[in-house]
Amino acid sequence: MTLELNDPKSIAEDSGSGSVFTAKDRLTAFFETWPPLVLFALFWIAFSAFVVAFAPLIAPYDFMSMDLPSRLTPPVFFGGVWTHPLGTDELGRDVLSRLIISIRISVVIAFLSTLIAATLGVTLGFLAAYFRGRVEQLILILIDAQASMPFMIIALAVLAFLGNSLTLFVILMGFYGWERIARIARGLAISANEQGYATAVRDLGASPWRIYSRHILPNIASTLIVSMTLNFPEVILLESGLSFLGLGIQPPMTSLGNMVGYGRDYIQSAPWIMLAPSVAIVLTTLSISIVGDWMRDLFDPTLK
Repeated sequence: MTLELNDPKSIAEDSGSGSVFTAKDRLTAFFETWPPLVLFALFWIAFSAFVVAFAPLIAPYDFMSMDLPSRLTPPVFFGGVWTHPLGTDELGRDVLSRLIISIRISVVIAFLSTLIAATLGVTLGFLAAYFRGRVEQLILILIDAQASMPFMIIALAVLAFLGNSLTLFVILMGFYGWERIARIARGLAISANEQGYATAVRDLGASPWRIYSRHILPNIASTLIVSMTLNFPEVILLESGLSFLGLGIQPPMTSLGNMVGYGRDYIQSAPWIMLAPSVAIVLTTLSISIVGDWMRDLFDPTLK
């Protein structure tokens, strides 16, 4: 459509619009960039981060405080009272307070474990890409061995023989998923070594440490971050499963899986004990998975 320069009506319509995009177009473009499901996932992740940072301050009660006369008080949506919005458990402990602390502990364990797995995976992947030959073959054998073993059974055996201290538990969870990150890091590093920027820096006399840490790693970091977001919810589910079986976080500490494990005995008489942490597990893992998929699509050049 063309506009006549001397057409006042066309000029008025064009000046009245003020922009190529209307408010509806801007809203549509916004939701195309930030889908509602992604916005909800980001909101829940931000809320979880807030809970992790300020859990002791926002918890209405001490999560270990018992009030036997108030045991099994239902939540407000089951006809309970607002003094315990999510009810109490079998010992009269406030479910909301325990849920807040449980989210903090489970998220921190998952974050530290994912960080350990990423560090181990990236290090071994870079070593395989740099040395090649026998070193690469040895690392690939370790990767295949780790991928072929059921991690849940290994974790159960280790925790049964060595105990279940929090430090040991975090380190053990850190060995989950490193082989996947190592494969990705190795492949990306080999590809990056064949590109011009890595060759140029190498010809200038840069050390291998500088090449991999200052040049290759920043260029492949986006893909590695996406891999970490996919590993994060799996660690939360694994921690929840081990705690549910009684080999994870032990009293007096609590976690989401720990709460679900204690609530299973009261699933008929007091289902809210198990319902609250179960919903938190679903929302947390789903939100991180949604954001991970969104970031993968955002950073994938083949989709553009």
